[in-house]
Amino acid sequence: MDLREATADDVGSIREVALASLAASYGHAVDETLLSEAVENWYGADDVDEDIADPDTVFPVAVVAGEVVAFAESYVVDRRERVGEIDWLHVHPDHRESGIGSALLERVEDELRDRDVDSIEGKVLVDNEAGTAFYEREGYDLSGERVVDIGGEEFQERLYRKRIGRDGTLREGIYETADGETVYVAFDEGERGSKAPFYVAYADADHESRYGYFCGNCEGTNVAIDTMDAVECLDCENRRKAARWDAAY
Repeated sequence: MDLREATADDVGSIREVALASLAASYGHAVDETLLSEAVENWYGADDVDEDIADPDTVFPVAVVAGEVVAFAESYVVDRRERVGEIDWLHVHPDHRESGIGSALLERVEDELRDRDVDSIEGKVLVDNEAGTAFYEREGYDLSGERVVDIGGEEFQERLYRKRIGRDGTLREGIYETADGETVYVAFDEGERGSKAPFYVAYADADHESRYGYFCGNCEGTNVAIDTMDAVECLDCENRRKAARWDAAY
């Protein structure tokens, strides 16, 4: 097994691995049509080419006998601390339980550590028992759980985190919306946007009632979310692609 950086020639193989991996992990819980739609949304050829070419993205693949059998994708998000977010870590079902997932994760962690991140995060749906067990086995701590909407269906998602750098100071901001409502912005809960991060905004100081997103580019809350969890600020056109809701297997 060899590890190398992904290239534009790997796009087709990456899509095949993603679909096979998602079907194996979620076929019992998620409709096949939704899985196929998710791969089309997340792994269109142009999108993958763009991600591979992005210098801020870590995108290694694992190759066995000349074929791509696994891949991982992650990037750095500057919140109030510097976080490495793992978007995907997928291993083809025929090559699981062979150490490839652990080797890919180690490669990702090494590259993110070189970029001076404070912690690394991965999100996994609760229905993916192998994925949650993987992160726990690799030394990640469960740091939160939330409900996510995928194609009109609700699923429980777990956030795993490993702190690997200096301790960052996490802060909250209190803002007033254009409608005069007070929101509490959690700067330690952010998602990468095309212009700046989106931060989770809450309607209460205890962070129990979620309000929506706060745009880090224009500092507004006029943010729309579609059924695939794509996010767009309607004031400044800051965008986040449709959410990729599994970062392991």
